[in-house]
Amino acid sequence: MSENLLTIIILNWNGKELLSRCLKALGEQVFRRFSVIVADNGSEDGSVEWVRQEYPEVEVIALSQNFGFSAANNIALKKVCTPYAALLNNDAFVHPLWAEKMIAALEANPEAGFAASKLLFADQPEVIDRAGDGYTIAGAGLLRGRGKSANDYDKPEWVFGACAAAAVYRTLMLQHIGLFDEDFFLLYEDVDLSFRAQLRGYKCLYVPEAVVFHKSSGSIGHDSPISVYYSHRNLEWVYLQNMPLVLLLKTLPYHILYDISAFLYFAFTGRIRDYLKAKTDAFRGVEKALSKRRIIQRQRCVNDCYIRQLLTQELFLPRLLRRFPK
Repeated sequence: MSENLLTIIILNWNGKELLSRCLKALGEQVFRRFSVIVADNGSEDGSVEWVRQEYPEVEVIALSQNFGFSAANNIALKKVCTPYAALLNNDAFVHPLWAEKMIAALEANPEAGFAASKLLFADQPEVIDRAGDGYTIAGAGLLRGRGKSANDYDKPEWVFGACAAAAVYRTLMLQHIGLFDEDFFLLYEDVDLSFRAQLRGYKCLYVPEAVVFHKSSGSIGHDSPISVYYSHRNLEWVYLQNMPLVLLLKTLPYHILYDISAFLYFAFTGRIRDYLKAKTDAFRGVEKALSKRRIIQRQRCVNDCYIRQLLTQELFLPRLLRRFPK
């Protein structure tokens, strides 16, 4: 048997039912040169015992408590010895050709440090969840293609980043730029990693043939208190730590407008306390973020023009309208 090229890490937290479908899909992969690690964040639903019984070939890292997305994945990533490492949410169910297409794309494009999947909604497979990640001039993550037809975004292209719900990274790149920022706990940690990768000269390739069916927000919920708090705290740190100074000054008015618009939206939807706590705690972490910024900016090896062409001009109104039920 050939040596494995890929290690697939699945993060789980009380997601036994989701995990069953996720592992079943991996068992149907055409590409077989991979191993699987389940990193369990202190589940209390019998997930660990079930995986060990039903999938004895899967390595289980049973953590004593919920360490969050960043720290738990980092623990698993440190065990990877293969050239490629994949992150897969327990609510992401891969097409049989997924691993084959991702590895083939990275092997054919050595300038790519990581690759993004085409995520479709599991309950609406005709609709795109995201086709790679973007980043706007307002300093916010962008779900490329969200709501578009599954037939759209059908060509490989260079994008800002990859959603860690289903992404593949070169292990050497992660060793070079560092793993996830554990201060983030969860949400926006993959945006931060994508930004740091781009600053160090690693490109991200969107692979449309690598299809994943994603039960989006299956664990934390859409616009839940957890989602609002961590996303709107962490987006401030991503922006402050990674945006080059000239671009930060140029984009600051858009960023402020985005924050004001989000304030009004969450005031209307009843999540204003979570939003304000997020911004308060983001401000409390500014000194540490600035310390990280100095290191990140000192290490970058691309110019401002390169980063500027990665940023998307997105109006807030379309983003706002997508959040309201049709």
